[in-house]
Amino acid sequence: MANYKARTKQEIAERIARDIPNGAYVNLGIGMPTLVANYLPADREIILHSENGILGMGEAPPKGEEDYDLINAGKQPVTLLPGGAYFHHADSFGMMRGGHLDICVLGAFQVSATGDLANWSTGEPDAIPAVGGAMDLAIGARQTWVMSTLMTREGVSKLVEKCTYPLTGIACVSRFYSDLATLACTPNGLQLIDIVEGLEKSELERMIGLPIAEPA
Repeated sequence: MANYKARTKQEIAERIARDIPNGAYVNLGIGMPTLVANYLPADREIILHSENGILGMGEAPPKGEEDYDLINAGKQPVTLLPGGAYFHHADSFGMMRGGHLDICVLGAFQVSATGDLANWSTGEPDAIPAVGGAMDLAIGARQTWVMSTLMTREGVSKLVEKCTYPLTGIACVSRFYSDLATLACTPNGLQLIDIVEGLEKSELERMIGLPIAEPA
């Protein structure tokens, strides 16, 4: 019986928020990554970008105060901080492709030990293509972080030696934040950053099926 407790989505979001430095321009991808906006430290100025054309996005609005004319790329209501702005999609993608974002936080189907990312299709014949701006973010941002559960519902690791799903970007992911551990993806493979209390590194390696280097 496991003697460790996995992090909740909210705890992963809080963990990521702690690592975002003051002054960073950050894009939060659709799904779980949007939760990060709710945990940004109050003593840091972090400017959130949404690919549908928002800069200076705030946390989710209180229930009952949603404005559906103000949404993020995932069609979720958001707030706008003082000084925030809306603009055209083309300008937004110009920011992404031009290297103006410090960090993007994305979900993933698979991430390789060296940082390849597959997050838009499982490659199944009936899969609906949904790459959106993920490839622009993955390559355009200075750092790409992934927020995800470590295992699929079938108990298969999302961290793999080599991605078998169609790639979004090559060697672009630097960190993988999960419910069981935070790992760095490096040219030499996986490196441990932190692990939930009670879970041994050897057991984590067994679950992933790959060696994990000690923290630098």
